[in-house]
Amino acid sequence: MKSRTKARAIALQALFEYDLTGHPLGVILVNRYQEDVQEPKSVKFTEEIVFGVYPIISKLDEIIAHYAPEWPLDQVASIDRNIIRISLWEFAVKKCTPIKVAINEAVELGKIYGSDSTPRFVNGVLGSLVSKYDEYKGIIEKMIS
Repeated sequence: MKSRTKARAIALQALFEYDLTGHPLGVILVNRYQEDVQEPKSVKFTEEIVFGVYPIISKLDEIIAHYAPEWPLDQVASIDRNIIRISLWEFAVKKCTPIKVAINEAVELGKIYGSDSTPRFVNGVLGSLVSKYDEYKGIIEKMIS
């Protein structure tokens, strides 16, 4: 697995655990790193994702709920929700990953960690969000300023 892909996987596991348990993110990450050793570059990207997504989870969820209303978030599996949050953060907030790459990575995470329907679902939600990006771009800019 490529280092950035592995970093996304660890970030996904950490955010998923946080969703389910509320454990402190620092503790979760320490445990993840003990179980799955990463190179420093991957650790940095993992932490960028986790500490980039975490403080704006509610804002990301609002965007997802508003601009992809076909999929009510309270009915979306936690793993799927976190995959979508990470991808949206990467291409719309941090802008560190090209849209197609972010979506492809999200679909791959879905294949590994989600249910059989996750890859298609994640692709559909992210496709909807990408098509409406110009509508919520201003919201994202206000969030990060």
